Amino acid sequence: MTVLTVDGLSKTFDMHVLGEKQVVGLDDVSFEVDDGEFLAIVGESGSGKSSLLKCIYRTYQPTSGHVVFHDADGDVDLAACPERDIIALRDDAIGYTSQFLDEIPRVPAVDVVARPLREQGVPIDQARETAESLLSRLNLPEELWDAYPATFSGGERQRINLAQAIAPKPRLLLLDEPTSALDPETRAAAIELLREFLDDGTTVVGVFHNRDVIEAVADRVVVLEDARMRGVVPIEEYDSEELDGEVVA
Repeated sequence: MTVLTVDGLSKTFDMHVLGEKQVVGLDDVSFEVDDGEFLAIVGESGSGKSSLLKCIYRTYQPTSGHVVFHDADGDVDLAACPERDIIALRDDAIGYTSQFLDEIPRVPAVDVVARPLREQGVPIDQARETAESLLSRLNLPEELWDAYPATFSGGERQRINLAQAIAPKPRLLLLDEPTSALDPETRAAAIELLREFLDDGTTVVGVFHNRDVIEAVADRVVVLEDARMRGVVPIEEYDSEELDGEVVA
């Protein structure tokens, strides 16, 4: 069953500081994502990877094309639906995390992770218990659980970000470089957690640079280059060196 259909997605940016010059962020990108699949997005810096995720999440308004989320209640075009529909889906069905934590001032790490569960109506004790379990799985020291993330290192913040995204178990999870600042041991723990997450039925679309992570969790790989999609390949056929010289069919 298809969860997400991206069809002819394009995004241009008007650069006012450059005399209204238009910069192409995405150009006619199309692919589908199946239920329970882990789709990795790869490409050089500036190829459009983060722009693609932000257009799916509607942080960016696409210039053209369609992003259809196949929900149990019917299809929703995320590129064109009202803002209230987007907000409702973010509350329940679609999650997103980047490599940077947007801290909430004077809120302990455990409550940052528990917050989306509390917003879904989960009792505070149960939400905090889930948050503590996730932080433990991601090797965040227990003495930091009740500390403020503003004081944390980049890797520690990234663990909180990932735990917060995983906690509510959305149907579709968008990940933008969620493991880039993690040490090898914690990265391995994050990979194991993501594998379990997939087993629970969540579909993941993630941007990654680390080949080991891609090979460990991805089913297929979307390759972007200069804002265009070069192709989609099964993970067994993905070879970053070969992709440097030929277009993927």
